[in-house]
Amino acid sequence: MSRRPDHIKLAVVQMHVTDQLEDNVSRAMGHVRDAAAQGAQVILLPELFENLYFCQVEREEYFALAHEIEGHPFIGRFQELAKELGVVLPLSYFEKAGQAHYNSLVCIDADGTLLGNYRKTHIPDGPGYEEKYYFNGGDTGFKVWDTQFGRVGVGICWDQWYPETARVMMLQGADFLLYPTAIGTEPAEVDTPNSYLMWQRAMQGHAVSNSTFIGAANRIGKERVGDLEQTYYGHAFIADYTGEIVAEFGETEEGPLVFDLDLKEARKFRAGMGFFRDRRPELYGPLLTLDGQTRRG
Repeated sequence: MSRRPDHIKLAVVQMHVTDQLEDNVSRAMGHVRDAAAQGAQVILLPELFENLYFCQVEREEYFALAHEIEGHPFIGRFQELAKELGVVLPLSYFEKAGQAHYNSLVCIDADGTLLGNYRKTHIPDGPGYEEKYYFNGGDTGFKVWDTQFGRVGVGICWDQWYPETARVMMLQGADFLLYPTAIGTEPAEVDTPNSYLMWQRAMQGHAVSNSTFIGAANRIGKERVGDLEQTYYGHAFIADYTGEIVAEFGETEEGPLVFDLDLKEARKFRAGMGFFRDRRPELYGPLLTLDGQTRRG
């Protein structure tokens, strides 16, 4: 197990995305270098930053964007970058595995080692976010990785709305939680609020109920895919262990948002709050059902 640091410097990256892989990868690598130059040790890029958010529409040709981990077109480049800069990189990508496709993330340690793969657990399905067409539901379970800069728990976008995701990762010993994201405006016919505030508040709630730091990365700008266009919120942020937003971008800033996490103080605060002491998991059986009663085999 890695040394449990008392402090780490976290960066969440906010960036625009085009339909050109090399353009996006080069820009993302530049943001990683910028973050490292500011002292960041763990650096989070947005969800599926390699291309436009193609899940706005259902088109067969977009399955060609998926790649297997072995021989992947850019994961190896980020491994080399992580080793060069001595930083931890949780890295989102579109995974192909046999006949299955996943919205996935690898965690790269500060020496370039690939620590493992996480497949997004919760897959949304709605206008402008047609992910169930492209992605199988994740089968890895939630992941927490021992890195050179603490135990890192990472969910992917839609996972961030589920308190169960945050709780499980904290029970597995995460020092802090990260969420790479692609979220913006809804199509006109949808009643869902076109606001980043509900998105932030959900994660701030996880920070409060788990007494932990949380960081979320997002994309910015307008993206047109097929006949649909979305404007991505931005508002990447870092919240502290009380749920307070301590660092935040607006709608247009691009680059890394860097903040020092006092993990020692968070551990002390978490123990004093007693949220984990007072849990009653023997009474939480209904959480393992869909209807509150019927447990599936």
